[in-house]
Amino acid sequence: MTKISVSAVLITKNAAPTLATCLASVAFCDEILVVDSGSTDDTVALAQRCGARVIQTHWRGFGLQKQFAVEQAAHDWVLCIDADERVSDRLQQSLKAALADISAASSKPAFYAYRFARCNRFMGRYLRHGEGYPDWSLRCFNRHHAQWSADVVHEKVGFTGSAETLVGTLTGDLLHDSAESLENYLDKQNRYSTLAANAALAQGKRANAAHLLLSPLVRFIKFYFLRLGFLDGLPGLVHILIGCGTSFAKYAKMIALQRQPANPSPPVDTLQ
Repeated sequence: MTKISVSAVLITKNAAPTLATCLASVAFCDEILVVDSGSTDDTVALAQRCGARVIQTHWRGFGLQKQFAVEQAAHDWVLCIDADERVSDRLQQSLKAALADISAASSKPAFYAYRFARCNRFMGRYLRHGEGYPDWSLRCFNRHHAQWSADVVHEKVGFTGSAETLVGTLTGDLLHDSAESLENYLDKQNRYSTLAANAALAQGKRANAAHLLLSPLVRFIKFYFLRLGFLDGLPGLVHILIGCGTSFAKYAKMIALQRQPANPSPPVDTLQ
């Protein structure tokens, strides 16, 4: 029986406030790799003190940066985690059991990737419904069978084959404990909507007034009522409304960019 080794892989920039807790939660992994892109706080030194191997490099965009990190890992099995996340005890045990099953398998493993629920803490409360949960995340995989997409935002793991045969589901939660303020969260959503608008246009997609009106409405009905977001109280309501606003902003920005002339004429001097 060959032991399956796993590398915990993170990308960071100025992540010192949450990094120690994150790294402690993946101490069971055979390697911890941190790929940093220009931190000016204590991130790099803190990672090294926690026993992580650190690579410092330039920023490529979320998807490409995470894939770069995966390629630098010492092991083929990787667990990708963000600096403001931590692996719960139950998820850790579930992951260890899955890797043990792979080690004991006499033939090829049943799964080459695993997903698990991510539980998001927002405005002081862990969200258990709506858009915030279970927030399925495919983060543990064999890099020969899966990889991160090149998306600059909303990056995801893609693989060859059908999800039914390649992706297993683990019990336990990945806990997302962001330390950012509501103001910073809103700023981030504004940046994400800009990146998403540009990416959609680059793919040849177009937006119209129907998208502006229907996308936020459908999103609200889906997550607040159908996915029981109202059970998360006021934090759940705020979280869903911000998501609806981000959807509106994305399509508004797409329309604004669509209306820009390809070769704008210089302004007419009306004083002459």
